[in-house]
Amino acid sequence: MPPKKRMPNALGAASNLESVPPDPMESKRGVASWADAAQWLRTRGIEDIECITPDLAGVPRGKMMPSSKFTSNTSLALPSALYRHTISGEYPEETDSFRYEPRDGDLKLVPDLSTLSVVPWEPDPTAQVICDVISADGAECPYTPRNVLKRIVGLYRDRGWRPVVAPEIEFYLVAKNEDPDYPLHPPKGRSGRAILGGQGYSIAGINEFDELIDDIYHFSEKQGLEIDTLIHEEGPAQLEINLRHGDPVELADQVFLFKRTIREAAMKHGIYATFMAKPMQGQPGSAMHIHQSVVGIETGRNIFSNADGSPSREFFHFIGGQQKYVPAALVMMAPYVNSYRRLTPDMSCPVNNAWGYDNRTTAFRVPGSDANARRVENRLPSSDANPYLALAASLACGLLGIMKGIEPTAPTEDSANEGSIDLPRGLLEAVSLMEDEPHFEEVFGSDFIGIYAGIKRGEFETFMQVISPWEREFLLLNV
Repeated sequence: MPPKKRMPNALGAASNLESVPPDPMESKRGVASWADAAQWLRTRGIEDIECITPDLAGVPRGKMMPSSKFTSNTSLALPSALYRHTISGEYPEETDSFRYEPRDGDLKLVPDLSTLSVVPWEPDPTAQVICDVISADGAECPYTPRNVLKRIVGLYRDRGWRPVVAPEIEFYLVAKNEDPDYPLHPPKGRSGRAILGGQGYSIAGINEFDELIDDIYHFSEKQGLEIDTLIHEEGPAQLEINLRHGDPVELADQVFLFKRTIREAAMKHGIYATFMAKPMQGQPGSAMHIHQSVVGIETGRNIFSNADGSPSREFFHFIGGQQKYVPAALVMMAPYVNSYRRLTPDMSCPVNNAWGYDNRTTAFRVPGSDANARRVENRLPSSDANPYLALAASLACGLLGIMKGIEPTAPTEDSANEGSIDLPRGLLEAVSLMEDEPHFEEVFGSDFIGIYAGIKRGEFETFMQVISPWEREFLLLNV
């Protein structure tokens, strides 16, 4: 079992890109063939298996079946409507870019056996496997999250490159809240008191939830998920888990499973874990920072560095692409109305598209490192984002910068969070920016853009049906 607390380096940066990136095919999880899968299931006495896939919100969808049926070449299918409904389960009205499929035809699930792992919190021996989604004729479904990310990784591969990422996921532990009308509050730790804010990097803050963290490590180890470091963040009972660097699809799979794992571990201890971007008023939001680099497939060399160790042309163009295109792709990294409550000044969050060397006030930070580990950290995504789409968006923007030769601005040395906000201020503005960017169709595809934009507009309309406490407080008796 890994050590309970591994601290980050002195800069607080993830230490996960400080060595030559591993071959993504060297996975510690899963199996390679159906025969191996059958043996794997027998050896562990697995009775049931969950075949899951992320919807556009990143919510696990799928089917459970006996393990004997799973290995008998059973055909698995889900209705296509799963990718056309909002987070609240509603179907948006049709628009020019969004169409509902009235036949609701089936999509087929294809298990990725390399993701096969146990489900350690289930009382009966249970396994899970992440599935790809294909259409009835066997073609890849272009608008499902895993396929969108695979498409972007394929664009890099076409150029002889392999992107390498390392996500950092922040989340809050909160006391159980059964009535959504009431605000969230920090839970009580082992001291019997609710932990306060301002506890960044506090070991005592982590120790308040020792038993829960033990379960997170235990559950993670059972699933082959690798935690690099765990720290206490600035918010009350706000934690951050850093993952080891690797292949984008494999890391998105890990974030997908980590979210589920952390929620299950928290509920075992009578509290909630939330990945909402802004769960508590007046407290910092939760981010999913993404460290990014690119290596040559044949050479294994980081293309962000020249042979003499200096920054390469691709490095600067990647940053230029982040600056130019990420604001238009922000809706894939900040997907809900609540996400934009995090993207406000004075809340430990960048609200710009600037870049700088080891400057945490910029959207795109270049951490201190040697030439082999040169990387760009995107600090804009929030933890509520679907990890497949957030990674796809960030990597696509960097690739577009390289393809189009986009030059970045000069690096920012001072605070970049003073003055105007350089990002979309709300969900509808962000959706419009995505639809209006002509280069996005060549990287994401028109099917995905149309469906995703339609869903986001539908979610905004659902949100507008809710009357907030602010409205009751300031409008009820004053207007």
